[in-house]
Amino acid sequence: MRDELRVGLRESYDRKARERDLRPVQPWKAEERLRFLAMLRSEGARTLLELGAGPGKDGEFFRDHGLDVVCTDLSPEMVALCKSKGLAARVMDVSDLDFPPEAFDAAHALNCLLHLPRRELPAALHGIRTVLKPGGLFYLGVYGGKDHEGVWADDPYEPKRSFSFHTDERLGEIVTGSFDICSFRRRAVASEQAEGLHFQSLILRKRQFDG
Repeated sequence: MRDELRVGLRESYDRKARERDLRPVQPWKAEERLRFLAMLRSEGARTLLELGAGPGKDGEFFRDHGLDVVCTDLSPEMVALCKSKGLAARVMDVSDLDFPPEAFDAAHALNCLLHLPRRELPAALHGIRTVLKPGGLFYLGVYGGKDHEGVWADDPYEPKRSFSFHTDERLGEIVTGSFDICSFRRRAVASEQAEGLHFQSLILRKRQFDG
């Protein structure tokens, strides 16, 4: 089932890659990444892992503001678009990151981890934590606010994508298995796929010392 889900998701985003590349960045998303950039600058971060990078718009933004960015995405078409922007990019599953431990100062994931089955999220977060340096920052942005998992029936993408949503309380419990929470903001967002949901914006930190 896991492989079947990945194959469908890859095909969906491959088909929509060019269309998504032409879309302007929504103002509220631009605000989110500016806020994270300010925190990265304040802490002297230099290297950033962009997870679920899509066509590379956020990766390009962080690169143009002085960070050394590596992009990953499940979709080969999305990775090709990242490379066309001069970004280092690799086809990679967020649940199976192929980087050395403590390779990055920070990571950024906007609306990609919501495609993981809920049971897989804790392990994926642990993997992200592993590739961050002690004290490293992780921006996690997803839709949520209620418990739900399944295919979005009205999804305009083909194959239709599966989404997993968490209540604020449950998401907080899950992320604290791997990170400390620096901030957890709830944001109302108008979106065709956000009915009954809000946007969960988290900045997380890998603990300096465990145990």
